Amino acid sequence: MKVIGYVRVSTEDQAAHGVSLEAQRRKLEQYSELFDHELVDVVIDAGASAKSLKREGLSSALARLDAGEAEGLLVAKLDRLTRSVKDLGSLLDDYFRARFSLLSVADQIDTSTAAGRLVLNVLASVSEWEREAIGERTSAALQHKIANGEHVGAPALGFDVVKGRLKKNKEEAATINRLRELAAEGRTLRDIAATLKEEGFKTKRGGNWHPQTVSRVLKRLEANG
Repeated sequence: MKVIGYVRVSTEDQAAHGVSLEAQRRKLEQYSELFDHELVDVVIDAGASAKSLKREGLSSALARLDAGEAEGLLVAKLDRLTRSVKDLGSLLDDYFRARFSLLSVADQIDTSTAAGRLVLNVLASVSEWEREAIGERTSAALQHKIANGEHVGAPALGFDVVKGRLKKNKEEAATINRLRELAAEGRTLRDIAATLKEEGFKTKRGGNWHPQTVSRVLKRLEANG
């Protein structure tokens, strides 16, 4: 079978063992040689997230399948292609259920067979369940903290979190007071940001002020009274 290889790394896992572009390429070459497939080309998406199918490399690989250059797409692992059950379903419906084959080295999947398609769907469903279960556990933990009166998330300007509780930051309170004074004078966001910078006032993260930052803080102060 003629196959087009597809390899991908996100920004976060570019150097991860066994996930690097070169490691994936070697697996595709070894798999093709073992099963006597012709590896037409290896298409790369470097620094691309699997959250969306809108990737230059993937779009190119699929277009080449449509053009008749190969009969299947070969990946080192299914999550290199997508981590979404919805996106996987779209790919199966549009490409791999009947028109082309999808082959995954690590998952031992070949969708040219009914058994391969079944295994693929089961693996994808389990993966989705695992992500949702982690999300539910995280949500439950956050709700428990909130119920116990603990602060969740990063503290806003003017506060610190000490042992799970909000505590006023006197130094940052002075920044807020000065910001309020400037806003009361009718200054523009740009002027307020420039004045705070000139007077040595820092943002929550210790950086310089920008109009957008001033706007966010003012909106929060207005919402909180």
